[in-house]
Amino acid sequence: MEEHTKKLLEECNSGCKMAVNSMDQVSDYIEDEKLSQVVAVYRDKHKKIEDKSSELLQRYGETGKEPGAAASVFSWFTTEIKLMLKDDRNQIAKLLMDGCNMGIQSISEDRNKYSGASKESMDLANELVGIEGDFMWELKYFL
Repeated sequence: MEEHTKKLLEECNSGCKMAVNSMDQVSDYIEDEKLSQVVAVYRDKHKKIEDKSSELLQRYGETGKEPGAAASVFSWFTTEIKLMLKDDRNQIAKLLMDGCNMGIQSISEDRNKYSGASKESMDLANELVGIEGDFMWELKYFL
């Protein structure tokens, strides 16, 4: 159980770091005030889950893990190229929705893979999936 718990918490932590980094990256391109507010709200929600997962990992003597270098570089590069070509709110919403979809898939897969994880870590993973879904729903307004 402990190993599953640590792995699930690491994935939640890493996913939140990736999400926060992505939102920080696109924030420089957002001109629509409403979109900017929505992104800020969900950035804060992801940061809170990142902090909570870090706190839980510390209980197990772990520090968490950074998003994979290749995935981070690819994400950054893809976002920069797409936004240089077209940086309107529609494009930003699509990029963020793609990230939400990847997050939902990844954490859902991890919940199944680490099914022996603690209730507390499962609850945190479920909360993260819910936030990703809510964020996607709100982003639809900007398409």
